[in-house]
Amino acid sequence: MRVVIQRVSEASVTIDGDIKGSINRGFLILLGIVEEDSQNDIDWLVGKIVKMRIFPDSDDKMNLSLADVGGDLLVISQFTLHAGTKKGNRPSFIKAARPETAIPLYHNFITTAEQVLGKPCACGEFGADMKVALINDGPVTIMLDSQLRE
Repeated sequence: MRVVIQRVSEASVTIDGDIKGSINRGFLILLGIVEEDSQNDIDWLVGKIVKMRIFPDSDDKMNLSLADVGGDLLVISQFTLHAGTKKGNRPSFIKAARPETAIPLYHNFITTAEQVLGKPCACGEFGADMKVALINDGPVTIMLDSQLRE
């Protein structure tokens, strides 16, 4: 499971012209899932995301977590995070989980994040053509992979 975390001052996702979800200060999470992923990957990633200290404190040092600042989450499924680009110029998405695996894990990720944060998360819609808008604060963008656990 891979995530791209973007610290935002605001973000939203629009589907068919309607805003499906929006947040103010918090993280936009782009989530890519592979067949081997499990609840263990979700638990590790959500724990890292909620505790990651990348918001500024009173000394303007990145020292506060999402939980510390009462930030929000917007979670977007993005199978292209597992694009294979080794051969040719057309990416392969063979590593990305099929919908029957990915959809339940996507929903479990959101549910787990809501339980850990203690409030609802905004989200996109799996498989939809989504328009994501954001103001990246910093900019701060961090990638995590539950298989590497770096």
